[in-house]
Amino acid sequence: MSIDTGSDVCWLQCQPCDFCYQQSDPIFNLSGSSTFNTLSFSSRQCNSLKINGCGDDMCHYYVSYGDGSFTYGDFGTETVMFGRSGLISNVAVGCGHDNEGLFSGSVGAIGLGIRSPSFPSQIKATLFSYCLVNMNSHSFSTLEFNSTPPSGSIIISMIHNSKFDRAYESLRDTFAKHTKNLHPTSGYSLFDTCYDFGSIIISMIHNSKFDRAYESLRDTFAKHTKNLHPTSGYSLFDTCYDLSSIPDEVEVPTVSFHFSGGKMWSSKSKNCLIPVDSKGKLCCAFTPSDSISIIGNIQQQETRISYDLAKKLVGFSSDTCEGYI
Repeated sequence: MSIDTGSDVCWLQCQPCDFCYQQSDPIFNLSGSSTFNTLSFSSRQCNSLKINGCGDDMCHYYVSYGDGSFTYGDFGTETVMFGRSGLISNVAVGCGHDNEGLFSGSVGAIGLGIRSPSFPSQIKATLFSYCLVNMNSHSFSTLEFNSTPPSGSIIISMIHNSKFDRAYESLRDTFAKHTKNLHPTSGYSLFDTCYDFGSIIISMIHNSKFDRAYESLRDTFAKHTKNLHPTSGYSLFDTCYDLSSIPDEVEVPTVSFHFSGGKMWSSKSKNCLIPVDSKGKLCCAFTPSDSISIIGNIQQQETRISYDLAKKLVGFSSDTCEGYI
């Protein structure tokens, strides 16, 4: 299943399908489960949904995502198991019969959002962390509950924004890009900034006529990649390079995020470009946003990100994520 810190609902594709995308494992069939129970519309779990519906007093859920994807179906409880962690009964989960959009491969999603009925709220976990391996790694990414942040983590406070009350958010003082020989750009505010370990692969940086944060980042990034061969844009990306005739190793700028109190987290340089085809075309893994800024999962690779929900803290720690089971 996909892990999504930007939503609160756990769901999986279910037979019978009105519309189901192709997934790597067989689609879950309700008739084969003796432990799935559909919730009533008046149940506590159903009332915790942001958008719900009723049919024959049965609870239905609907979740939409920023890229236009959505899932719809029955909402009930099921017994689930994660690896060797044992069985967890009565987990509220959506049984999606209509799942459309950019989903691919996974059987569904585990919602790790800040509100009920997210998975952490259901198992009463106030601490969790995840570590994403590099996209070319053959190792597994990991998700841990009730584990403390590693020593030496950069710890910052999360703030509440009523406009986006179902996401994790932190205050950024400045956004700067630098290499070994490059001084930071002039600061831009990046308020309303969220972390998304779900469908958002790249980072989306707020850009408006009042706050040109993305344009500043893009222009400075391009200024310090003159050793690369620029080429035409691709889909959402406007800053791309042709590396088909360039040696395996190239020098790429890094991007740093500056927080209050002088704290800084730097994304690795290899997480700043994303391949978009098999011919050597790579693009700067940032795009403009007309609303909030989102730190996508490309930039989060090889960093353990820890959440303390009780104290409203988030931590960053450099970690290859290798060696975990």
